Amino acid sequence: MTVPASSTGRTPTRRRRGPGWIPNQHGAWAMLVLPVVVGALRVGPTWRHLLLGVAWLAAYLAFFATGLWLRSGRKARYWPPVRAYALVTAALGLALLSSRPALVTWGVVYAPLLAVSLWHSVRRTDRSLVNDAATVVAASVMVAVAAGLGPATPHAWTWLPAATDGATWAVTGLVLAYFFGTALYVKTMIRDRGDRRRYVESVGYHALVCVPALAWSPWAGVLFLALAVRAAVVPRLWPHATPRSVGLGEVGASVALALVLVAVG
Repeated sequence: MTVPASSTGRTPTRRRRGPGWIPNQHGAWAMLVLPVVVGALRVGPTWRHLLLGVAWLAAYLAFFATGLWLRSGRKARYWPPVRAYALVTAALGLALLSSRPALVTWGVVYAPLLAVSLWHSVRRTDRSLVNDAATVVAASVMVAVAAGLGPATPHAWTWLPAATDGATWAVTGLVLAYFFGTALYVKTMIRDRGDRRRYVESVGYHALVCVPALAWSPWAGVLFLALAVRAAVVPRLWPHATPRSVGLGEVGASVALALVLVAVG
């Protein structure tokens, strides 16, 4: 359907939202959803998990908009989504804290991670591995945060709810290992395509994490072995795969990981 030209002879253009409202980092969605879902399903989902998921999504939108605003040199046109998403995050966060006040203690974990990532945004080095590591840790720890909202979790004040559960931290570690490996693998396929050093780092890392994965569960070991093979083979055989196809592959791998982590252990 075409839009008729106006009487001035100029074709009307569709009004676009300003920058920062819609994230363009498609690979981030799996990192947002998977930890909360895995943590919730392992302890039994409650209405608080839904509130946590929505608050976490709002926090990511605020984080993305803030990073863009900082990288722009704090230009005014980048500020509206920062303000809007920050207000929504604050409202949802307060609602969540009112239902489980002990969650506030997770601030000692997330505050330094947020500071590191925003500092990299200021310096425009947000594509560095250090920043990737900070965001991966922040996303992965959401497994433990979600586990602390289970129906069997004590409602009394506890320091870092669910932090004493070894099984929860084992799963959190596997999620972290997977997401950091994903960061390396995606770099070999897109930003660092053809970089031999990055390729060796990715393959070596994926080979190493097969050991703890196998120690936790044979199924996890098989999955991480498959990811190691992918890290070694795909950049060689399909070096020009599109970002969309790489992203779809990550969706499939994330689903497989979630199934293993929820079903085993």
